Amino acid sequence: MPTLKLTVGERDRLDQQARRRIEAAQEGEVLDDSQPVLNFGSYAELNRLLSPKNLELLELIARREPESISETAELVERDYKQAHRNLSELEDIGVIEFDDDSNGRPKKPLLAYDGLEIDIPFADSDDATGVAAP
Repeated sequence: MPTLKLTVGERDRLDQQARRRIEAAQEGEVLDDSQPVLNFGSYAELNRLLSPKNLELLELIARREPESISETAELVERDYKQAHRNLSELEDIGVIEFDDDSNGRPKKPLLAYDGLEIDIPFADSDDATGVAAP
């Protein structure tokens, strides 16, 4: 599994990189696999992913490999609804996925990446990224 790179407010730069890679591929260049990137529009959005509750869930999934949402909720000592909501948010942004074999078995949360790498350059940053609350 690759490591997911997290960035904030770099949409234009990432779009330019993607365009250059597309052009290079169209010209026949062989491209190496690039690291997957998840860009957040603001520090507040990044802060939401990196909340202690979400990080606890990610760590638990990596270490204990729970078989279901119910087991996950039980292991983190949270209400099922709260754990389900947090896991669904993590799935929505692509950090986890659910193994759902559709045979009536519970959905098993799985990590989509083997880690998170945060890349926040401070030089040339703009003020549009906002400020995360402590």
